[in-house]
This record gives sequence, C-alpha cells and structure tokens, in this order.
Amino acid sequence: MGKYSKDKDVDSLVNELLDNGWQPLKRKRHWQVVSPTGIKLTIPVTPSDGRAFLNFRGDVRRVTQGVKV
Repeated sequence: MGKYSKDKDVDSLVNELLDNGWQPLKRKRHWQVVSPTGIKLTIPVTPSDGRAFLNFRGDVRRVTQGVKV
C-alpha cells in the first residue's frame, strides 16, 4: 500500500481500512478515504496536533458504527 500520512499510526490505520473495502481518494492537497457506505473522511497527512490519530480513529469508529460524523 501507499504512504498516506507521515504519522505511522495514521498510515497503518488507513492501510487497514483499504484492506477492508474502503477506497482512497486524492483531492487537491489531501487524501481522503471513502467508506463502503460512501462517507468521506480526510486523512491527516502531516498532523501537527498530537491528538490527530485519536481524532481520526474516532471518526472511523463513528462511521463504522453508523453514527453521523
């Protein structure tokens, strides 16, 4: 799989999502992942926030559980 984030935890989560049927989508400046239900999440490419991985993982969890993000 490709490199989607400079953060190793975010990158491994994205690769796991792609293995589970999510699709990558390249936008102008950032990558997004599209869930099998069509919900798009922006990948934190160069996260400066220390909680970027936790926030992204929480968004993924909410999407997989069917909660609106």
